[in-house]
Amino acid sequence: MAVALLVRRFGQLHEDPALIARWQSWLGPLLTWLTPRRRRSLLALGALYIAVRQPLREMFPGVDLQAPGGPVAGVIVVLGCFAAVVSAYVAASRFASLPAVIRSRPQVWLHAAFWALVAIAWLVPDDRGPGVAALAGLVLALPFLLWRMGYLLMSGQRGRVAGSRFGDHLLYLYPAYGGTNTPYGKGLDHLARHEAASEEALARSQLAGIKLLILAAIYNGLLALMAGLVYGDPRSAWSGHGLGLPRLEQMLPAAGTPWATAWVSLYVALVWDVLKLAARGHEIVGILRLFGFNVFRNTYKPLLAPSIVEFWNRYYYYFKELLVEFFFFPTYVRRFRRSPRLRIFAATLAAAGFGNLYYHLLQHDAFMLTLQWATIGSWLLSRGFYCLLLSVGIYLSMRREQIRRGTAAAPSVSVLTQVRRVAGVWTFFALLSIWADDSAAGFGQRVSFFLALFGVR
Repeated sequence: MAVALLVRRFGQLHEDPALIARWQSWLGPLLTWLTPRRRRSLLALGALYIAVRQPLREMFPGVDLQAPGGPVAGVIVVLGCFAAVVSAYVAASRFASLPAVIRSRPQVWLHAAFWALVAIAWLVPDDRGPGVAALAGLVLALPFLLWRMGYLLMSGQRGRVAGSRFGDHLLYLYPAYGGTNTPYGKGLDHLARHEAASEEALARSQLAGIKLLILAAIYNGLLALMAGLVYGDPRSAWSGHGLGLPRLEQMLPAAGTPWATAWVSLYVALVWDVLKLAARGHEIVGILRLFGFNVFRNTYKPLLAPSIVEFWNRYYYYFKELLVEFFFFPTYVRRFRRSPRLRIFAATLAAAGFGNLYYHLLQHDAFMLTLQWATIGSWLLSRGFYCLLLSVGIYLSMRREQIRRGTAAAPSVSVLTQVRRVAGVWTFFALLSIWADDSAAGFGQRVSFFLALFGVR
């Protein structure tokens, strides 16, 4: 009883009026000093550090300045990325004065400019000089900024950039709070809507952030336990007591994994992926909330989702939002207006299918630089099949949800039915991971592994 009460109190940490008042009394002068403008300025200063560090990290893993091109190439990449960001800001702030052809399709022009750079990198002979190394570095570093600049242009298209400071946009273009190629918190429009405007709202946001940071620490602890006790990771202190369960990348190339072991491994891998994504996402969003941006979590209990579409919404929220903003809505608004079902299916396929594949293609070094066609073809076939299955699954799930909501009176759902639905969602995404895995396994090996799960050899 006491444990349940403690868990409930922890879950409502940022909703407890007494705790909020106490937090304000403890940090009164600091909360007063941390005005929205100052909080943004602090994040903008951190962004200047990331503006140097991030391109170098993409270009030279570990920031190895002894790599081809050396520091000269690194400086060119840093300046080139910053020039791209400044250009995007100028274009967004003067969006109304841009040529009509660009105003009608700003995202297309943004990505076309990037692919023009990629084409040049393909054509330029590799002389191991700083210029070629800088060109390759730009191709590797710009995808981190591409979707962020996309949000900036989208904000300019809505007329919300004029009058804003460049530093306000720096804070998400080069996020000091962390992130991947997916912009956590989206752009300034979304961040500003969830920004604390009063000391009480800031205290509430910070307590919510602390809760997420505590949860992230718990999830990281669970991951460490799983690494040792489940996978037998030799780096773990518990590896001697581990079950030694194989990971998917170990099972795909090798034949003969017992079907029961394979099924267990797939389900455990799903739990591992959710915990890993939640831990990192909670850290990033937790820091954002400490600075007063009380935005949504990136991951929120997807393992309890009773439908595929709900799992997709809960699992990787900001990636889902990216696909919705840049692919789903543009397709939904422009295509198949006379056929609602086809309209939704086309928009879903554009987002979870094409957009998903395109997003991951931008991170595929074998395609972006080396043009290793055998590797590219195998990856495209597997990832493309994954995106197709995901799109169909999401669409069918959406249709089922629409039908359920359309019934006159929704019948009560038993616990057994809820468990069955959740198990079905787990099974769908566990099986789907066979084609999403980034290992070097070919499409045929993945098909053979899938069939072996059902006793077909």
